[in-house]
Amino acid sequence: MESAPLLIFQLLVLLFSVAIHEASHGYAADFLGDPTARLSGRLTLNPLKHLDFFGSFLLPMLLWFLGGIVIGWAKPVPYNPYNLKNPRSGAAKIAAAGPAANLFLALIFGIILRAMSGAGYAPPFLGELFTIIVYLNILLAIFNLVPIPPLDGSKVLFAFLPKSEAGLQAGLFLERYGIFILLLFIFFGFSLIVPIVNTLFFIITGQQFGL
Repeated sequence: MESAPLLIFQLLVLLFSVAIHEASHGYAADFLGDPTARLSGRLTLNPLKHLDFFGSFLLPMLLWFLGGIVIGWAKPVPYNPYNLKNPRSGAAKIAAAGPAANLFLALIFGIILRAMSGAGYAPPFLGELFTIIVYLNILLAIFNLVPIPPLDGSKVLFAFLPKSEAGLQAGLFLERYGIFILLLFIFFGFSLIVPIVNTLFFIITGQQFGL
């Protein structure tokens, strides 16, 4: 696949994958008793409802031109913790729903890719497209589980921080400087999660990642 069509397809996969990711947050919140996402129109797979200019467009394009893997994020789905029976554990469950949805998508398309390869029916073009879908969804899941705000992993982390002054200060520090720490991680520490993503890709598809 030529570079321009490949970029377009990666961006499309990214947009729809983050839409599913964010909608899953909303459905989880709705299930747990908070209708905020539903009332704000975020229980939808329409990517336009979830897009963030920097996270959904500018950053992916910048990473592409720098020769990196296309990754990004969408606008966080709003929820009201006061509508949850247990705000701390509820927030963690809502946060975990997004990465779980991406891993589920990767598993479905990975099983199809493995089955096609096993049956000897894996057209190169189709195999390449499925490879992108699987890899990007695993990448989105693992990336979002990094415990840096505004990523989902930070919400899971906050649920386990002690309700002490030290725990509160740690949470406030991460909330205040999270976006700067995240950008540093993307440009200088991203390689730390790549082996995890590659291992999960191999477990799901039975293949080494490569386009």
